[in-house]
Amino acid sequence: MFHRLKNDFRLSIITLLGISAIVGITPFVILRFVEGNPLAGFVDLGILSGIVGSLAYAWVTGDTYRSGMFLAIIICAGAVTVGAVMGEAGLFWIFPCLVTTFFLVSSRLAAILNLLSVLALMSIETAFSSTVQMWTFATTATVVSACAYVFAYRNQDQRERLEHLATIDPLTGVKNRRSMDEELDAAAANAERSGLPYALVMLDIDHFKKINDVYGHGVGDNVLTDLVALIERNTRKSDQLFRYGGEEFVLLLPGVDGSSLQAVMNNLQQVLRRHLKYPGGPVTSSFGVALLGHGESVESWLARADEALYQAKETGRDRIVFADKNTQLVAEPA
Repeated sequence: MFHRLKNDFRLSIITLLGISAIVGITPFVILRFVEGNPLAGFVDLGILSGIVGSLAYAWVTGDTYRSGMFLAIIICAGAVTVGAVMGEAGLFWIFPCLVTTFFLVSSRLAAILNLLSVLALMSIETAFSSTVQMWTFATTATVVSACAYVFAYRNQDQRERLEHLATIDPLTGVKNRRSMDEELDAAAANAERSGLPYALVMLDIDHFKKINDVYGHGVGDNVLTDLVALIERNTRKSDQLFRYGGEEFVLLLPGVDGSSLQAVMNNLQQVLRRHLKYPGGPVTSSFGVALLGHGESVESWLARADEALYQAKETGRDRIVFADKNTQLVAEPA
């Protein structure tokens, strides 16, 4: 449970706000019935049920987008209903709603929900004791929404920057190992559901240490960025490239196996042979390829591709070795 909260920002926000709402509203549900106001009690109970349902839906399905939207609508509609039933005493419930909507849905949708909620309350004549009070309420609600919007916007921008730094390799611009782990888990889960084949390619630049030692790390960095550019130009948008570490990369290929996988790998090897160069001449790479087996773990999948890469380097480099028995070694050094 704590792992999901730590790694899913939206789920953690929905959970925190949901629990806060449950803790805050439950005493009022009891109080309404004790005071003999069943109408207000049932309204609060309905709001509480909607919040609990949204929270449960988010945890069971993992769909934080729909659950967040439903939760935002529930709390706004509930605040308006409480204002209509309780009058002036119920107006205060709208203010926490004006803030929390920006954490549950997009800023644009939150602004629309807030505006509709305020207008709905202003249309209820019995909710205000005077026109001055109504417009004072509208002004303060607008200020609160504006402040919440600014905070949510800056928070979202900073979170996106941190996520970028945490998942993108700064030199090559491709996803890093942390991001790779998440994508491989997602690929394995999708393969089990849909039966779509997935191929994993581990590739390593041959004699890369020699390039760094003789020509410097600046030249080595250029080779890495050139390699990434060549691979991205010669693979599909659905394919994903990750920097595994140093001069080693991982390429995830969905929807290919058998002869189509062999053709993809042969083409990629030829492209790198022809176009990847440094001051001392052409640069070659070694490849280890593994197809995801039915029910196979990501760790086993990676280990088989890594073992195939090791064989490619041990048997002369500039080779493609397939880990699967039904696929033959199809490329030899030029």
